[in-house]
Amino acid sequence: MQLFDPKAPGNLIPVLNLDESEVQRQMTVCNACRYCEGFCAVFPAMTRRLEFFQADIHYLANLCHNCGACLHACQYAAPHEFEINVPKAMAKVRLDTYAEYAWPQVMGKLYRRNGLALALASGAGLALFLCLTLMVMGNLFTAMPGGDFYGIFPHNTLALMFGAVFGFSVLALTIGVRRFWRNVSPADAPQQEKTAAALEATANVARLKFLDGGHGEGCNNADDQFTLWRRRFHHFTFYGFMLCFAATGVATLYHFLLDWSAPYPVLSLPVMLGIAGGVGLLIGPAGLLWLNLRRNPEHGDENQKPMDRGFIALLFLVSASGLALLAFRESAALGLMLAIHLGLVMAFFLTMPYSKFAHGIFRSAALLKYSIEKRQPNPINAGSD
Repeated sequence: MQLFDPKAPGNLIPVLNLDESEVQRQMTVCNACRYCEGFCAVFPAMTRRLEFFQADIHYLANLCHNCGACLHACQYAAPHEFEINVPKAMAKVRLDTYAEYAWPQVMGKLYRRNGLALALASGAGLALFLCLTLMVMGNLFTAMPGGDFYGIFPHNTLALMFGAVFGFSVLALTIGVRRFWRNVSPADAPQQEKTAAALEATANVARLKFLDGGHGEGCNNADDQFTLWRRRFHHFTFYGFMLCFAATGVATLYHFLLDWSAPYPVLSLPVMLGIAGGVGLLIGPAGLLWLNLRRNPEHGDENQKPMDRGFIALLFLVSASGLALLAFRESAALGLMLAIHLGLVMAFFLTMPYSKFAHGIFRSAALLKYSIEKRQPNPINAGSD
């Protein structure tokens, strides 16, 4: 939450909350030590500052990938009296930023409540509603020729329902990250440098560069042993999602440009992309959930684990139900499978702007700022990138 000092002269200045003050304290200690400069983007960005204001703290918190490397390398971590724990401090502020920049603002409270129970209850509730609707219509256990699910729910009805919800989610995320971007005040740079920075940031996002621990051996998870599995499972999840998105995009082009309506053959491009993406969204979320359950409690904020697990579980169930729908689309179970899948997808879209999904958007913006900033002269000349 952003607070203001009523006694400040002139323009009101932001006053740090407790989580932000803790990051400020820890970054001040880290800036004097600088042992961890090579671990990730946070520490080179830190060395460009002597003081840490609210915008700096929000930027650094979203730049942190929570890999845990700095915690296990830190000589000032507990039981030292300084009790430095950068991953945990940054994680708490990240959640604050999601809530503060959320649109509409009142919906920011959902970040603290969007846990596993809410995610599963939303999906189950919407799936049950659609099942009851189909039962009333008499289509719940009706086979359709060729697995034509548009015979159950017309194309235009589905496009309107899901297009509206997805459009709202994209709008909410766009406005939220725009607010964040304005607040962190990215450095001005020539257009050529901005283009190079954007390409570098895109590559860093695509490769998940900073989940390698800074040395290529990966993150810490359960203990001080390095592992690349967190990075790999993130890759399965990210590219699985992108393949499913591509499948939907190709199917849309088929429908409107080629006048070729679903269902499509198994060996068609939309279905093959969907299968590959669906498998990725089974492996990735399952692996991330396994790592989350084994993760050292000192890594990150324990209070956010329900939100993390809710998002992971919903992704997994959306994928599993989609693959089940494909497998049973020519049977009498088509209506039931379709209702379950659509209910889960709708729940995912509804909660997307206020779930763990936001971390990818905010982190990408922070990485872009980092790539722009590192191309500028160091304003304090007291460290190196």
